Amino acid sequence: MPRLALALALPVAFAALALGAAPASAQPDGRESLGVYSSWAAFRDDASARCYAIAKPRGGNEEAAFASVATWPKRGIRSQLHIRLARPAAEDSNPLLRIGSRRFELVASGRDAWAKDGAMDAAVVAALRSATDLRVTARSPGGRRFTSRYDLTGVATAMDAAAVGCANLRRG
Repeated sequence: MPRLALALALPVAFAALALGAAPASAQPDGRESLGVYSSWAAFRDDASARCYAIAKPRGGNEEAAFASVATWPKRGIRSQLHIRLARPAAEDSNPLLRIGSRRFELVASGRDAWAKDGAMDAAVVAALRSATDLRVTARSPGGRRFTSRYDLTGVATAMDAAAVGCANLRRG
């Protein structure tokens, strides 16, 4: 399942982003940085044949949280949203994603949240390209709401770099 695989593999890339990975540098785990674009970075992972743009939330106290948009060419998946929440979401709740004035209700499992389908992924990506900030609000199992905020400066360039980085990988 690509969404779960992405959820398990992105923390290493997130750590590279936090450390300020340089453009076009190979990481010890085989991932290649495609560049850092203000608040966002792009990576290519040949082992799993995917590329992605990724960012951490503003504030710095949510070190494991991130937002990403990934492309898996060999699986026919393009521009798929994945949010790693700062805390687990309640089982009976759906996190709310706000991008500028647009709102999207996500599906969640534990600390991971995604768009409901490919059409929503496409709408999210379009909204990301024209907004300046992203907020995701969820409810914890204890009933408390929590929100993570992301600066969208550089997101369009990072998504484009990820798409170009995977351009030569074909469906197989």
